[in-house]
Amino acid sequence: MKQTAATPETSIASIEERILPLRRRLAGHPLYASIRTEFHLRTFMESHVFAVWDFMSLLKALQSRLTCVTSPWLPTDLPESRRFINEIVLGEESDEFCGRVVSHFELYLEAMQQAGADTTAISGLLARVSARPVLEAIEDAEVGDAAIKDAAVEDAALPAGAKAFLRATFSLIETGKLHALAAAFTFGREDVIPDMFRSLVRDLGQQRPGEYGTFLWYLERHIEVDGEDHGPLSLRMVADICAEDETLWREAGDAAEAALQARLALWDAILEQIEA
Repeated sequence: MKQTAATPETSIASIEERILPLRRRLAGHPLYASIRTEFHLRTFMESHVFAVWDFMSLLKALQSRLTCVTSPWLPTDLPESRRFINEIVLGEESDEFCGRVVSHFELYLEAMQQAGADTTAISGLLARVSARPVLEAIEDAEVGDAAIKDAAVEDAALPAGAKAFLRATFSLIETGKLHALAAAFTFGREDVIPDMFRSLVRDLGQQRPGEYGTFLWYLERHIEVDGEDHGPLSLRMVADICAEDETLWREAGDAAEAALQARLALWDAILEQIEA
């Protein structure tokens, strides 16, 4: 897409205009209306949890690129983005819930258990990644962490849609393109979940008190921080990284579009599971 000028303001607007049709498709996806029972909601959570883990993995990939996470410490370029990403990490990895500190991913796992959803697949993947048994099958000693996780994903027993979604993200991480990572993180976020879905969860919670409260808190909290804090910070981060480089902006737009297309494919796969 041709840019009128490679300035942060016009380039951000151009990306948002480019991805608007995809965001509309996500907001109006038939998946939401298909979730009518507790079983449907559990099916959704059992695949969506991989998108939550994927989000955290993308976040940490950005932090490792924008900040110094080794010792001895050295200052990195882009000090403003360094601050932006650290603020986002603080909220996503160490939020406060009911008087305790917890990451949004850990909270999602608790919500799954509370709702009776099966956590076997995601727990199995975490065990494989933490133990890194796939290293034995990788001959290249210089392989990156993204490739390690990608190999663990390929070997794990995951829903097909979730596996394809994770594969797309770790392939992006492996490219090492900071601007593309930032764009995928910024424009492929959880704020695409519409009010109708949260209303469904709220209704189920009223029907069965205590079973969906954590999940509803997660949804509302994530959308709250995305809209008020993390979303604006992420946009500033993309602008800081791309500056006035037309090539970076063009590739950032490509990454944003690809991230939303991957989310649509995941939603399609979950809908197929529910309809089956």
